[in-house]
Order: sequence, then C-alpha cells, then structure tokens
Amino acid sequence: MDPLPADDAQPTTLVGGLPAATVVLKPKRARPFFGRHPWVLDSAIGRVDGEPAAGDVVDLATHEGRFVGRGLFNPHSRLRVRLYAFDPAVPLDDALWRSRLESAVALRHRLSLDKPAGAARLVNSEGDDLSGLVVDRYGEWLCVQVTALAMAARLESLCEILASLVPTRGILLRGAERGLAGLEGLHLPDRVVRGRAPDGPVFVEEGGLRYGIDLTEGQKTGFYLDQRDNRTAAARHAGGRRVLDMFCYSGGFGLSAAAAGAQAVLAVDSSARATALATANAQLNGLSTMTVETADAFEHLATLAGSAARYGMVVLDPPKFARSRATVADALRAYHRINRLAVDLLEPGGTLVTCSCSGAVGREEFLTMLSGVAQQARRTIQLLEVRGAAADHPVSASCLDGEYLTCVIARVP
Repeated sequence: MDPLPADDAQPTTLVGGLPAATVVLKPKRARPFFGRHPWVLDSAIGRVDGEPAAGDVVDLATHEGRFVGRGLFNPHSRLRVRLYAFDPAVPLDDALWRSRLESAVALRHRLSLDKPAGAARLVNSEGDDLSGLVVDRYGEWLCVQVTALAMAARLESLCEILASLVPTRGILLRGAERGLAGLEGLHLPDRVVRGRAPDGPVFVEEGGLRYGIDLTEGQKTGFYLDQRDNRTAAARHAGGRRVLDMFCYSGGFGLSAAAAGAQAVLAVDSSARATALATANAQLNGLSTMTVETADAFEHLATLAGSAARYGMVVLDPPKFARSRATVADALRAYHRINRLAVDLLEPGGTLVTCSCSGAVGREEFLTMLSGVAQQARRTIQLLEVRGAAADHPVSASCLDGEYLTCVIARVP
C-alpha cells in the first residue's frame, strides 16, 4: 500500500486555481510525491478522471483516491504533471505565484545579490518551488526562461508580478526548450515581454570586474551566473601562472584569473561572437595579460598538448555533453578526452579546474572519470574542492535532479 501523508484530506472545491480533473497514480507509485517531488511522469499514471486541457490545474491522487498534490497538466510531455502545492486548500492562482516569487526575491536579498549593478538568478525552477520557470536579473533587466507549457501559458501574469517586485526596464523571454518541456505547437520565440530590450550589451559587476552581457543573442539567458563563486575560487590558484581557459564563452574564468595576477591567460572558444565578447570584456577591465582565440576546443587542446606549451592552470568549462541518461557514456568519453589532454598540458604542481553542467552525469560518475584520467596519464590528481552552483541556484531536497553543476579544483603534481 502507498504510504499516507500526515493529512489524508480529500480534494476540496476551490475558487480560483480550480482542478479540472484528477490524475490517478498507479498502485505503489505515490511515495516520491508524498515526499514532494514535483515531477509526475506518464509512466506513473494509471488514469485521468476528467478531460484536462494543456495547462489546466489537476489534483494528483493515489489509486485509492487520497489527495497527494495539486499541479499543472501537460498532455504533450512525458512529464505529465508538475506539482506546485501539497495542501488541498491551496489554489494554483496568482496569489500563490506572487507568494513564491516574493520568497525567491527575498532569498536573493538575504544573499546580498540584489545590488543594482550586479547580476543574479532570481528564480531557479524547482529550487524555488516554481518548476519550469527560470529568471535571471542583469542590472535593470530580467531574462525569463520557461521550460514548461503551463508556465508559458501564465507568462504574462508572472512577468506582471515580477515587474511589481523588482525594478526593471525590461523583461525578455529567452531560450524556451521546446523538446524537453513538451511545448510542441506553442509558438514561443525570444521576445520582449514587458518594457524594452537594451540597446546593446548590459554591463554588470562581479568580483570587482565588469562584464558586458549580450541579453538578446547570448547563450542561456546571457551569462553563466551559476559559476560565480567557482570563478572566484579558481582565481585563488592563478597568481603568477600561465592559464589556459577553454570553452571560455565571455571570459569569466580567464578574466578572474588575469585580475588575480596570472602571468598570462589564453582564452579559447569556438564561437566568434563569444570570443568577441571575451575580448571586449578583457579590454573593458584593462587586462592586457589576457589573449582570446577562436578555435575548436577539442582540436586546440590536442594541438597544444602536442607542442611544448605547458600551463600552471587549465580551466575546462564545456557546454552540456549529455542531455539524457542515454548519452551519458558518450559524454563521459568526451569529458575523459579533454581532461586527459588538459592534464598533459599542466606543469608539475599545476591546477586543473574542470566542470560538468550535464545534469545526467552524476558527480560520482564525473569523479570516477577523473580517476581514469589519472590512471591513464600516470599522474596523481589531488581533489582540493568539489563545488556546485552558486547559492542563488538553490536545489530542492525533494528534487535532487536540479543539482546539475560539478566544478572540481584539483592539483596535479
């Protein structure tokens, strides 16, 4: 029998956020949702009582009819229901969304990440009990990413609430992930939702450096805010060294290393747009010790490893190599290859900073990959720090799937 929640009250009739149907679980499938996991896959569902449309509010019940939670329905996705409340008296209405957004904004204030000239993640999907919604703030602009059909359907009202909570000159919609979110048939191009778009790059401050952020064409919502603390931690190892920053994007790790007194920094990315931004950021901060090149990172690593070039620190911050468990084996081979080349490029006692943003690749798997690199290279890899995302990217203990970033700082004797 499924475990019962402390309060086994039945669903109630609500005013606003009214459930259009009841999604009934298969026997013995309720435990994760009593633990407040927000994702209900189609494989866990026995039947649907009613005819909910995409984005409708539904109640989730055990096969015995006991209330489990309340969520939003998506018939186009394997992730059939996203849960947002676990009290039958709580409607999924604007009052709930406002409460959740107020809580998220208050956390960033507590973290002192609401400075006008700075940047921060204001909403981190499941980590802020707003599954399918990501909001980043860059100075006076907000960038919103939706990864759920139900959030897309509520976009206008969510942005209206955001605008009332955070001073902003514009709110931009960026990078909807249609395939993963089941947004089929929904036309959701990047656009300005409220206010206006910036005329050019938006300049923000981080760790004493200024960065120009391209909010309309950049990757993700414009910048890798999750690596904020990792850039600072890595820079502590850069003083007096030659540093190689691979997959540099707009130059975050390389700029931090140069500002920390690196002898020289070579930053490499395959995107000409990214390297132009990294070059501009180096010039903006007067960091003449940083050189930026446009090249395929895999090929460039192999070329450097075959030369006499050696570095005191190598940073690897590649894009996501695995989007699902089906591609993890290929991803681990790619991680092994670049880390093997990086170790060959390190002088004795050098520092390896290596990252994975592939949520499908577990932290233990990533560390096991590094063990294989050490064995093949016949060099010790001393793990100094194993880090995750910055604090404005909280992870729900009920949904550890939200923990995706691994950043390892290691010494290689």
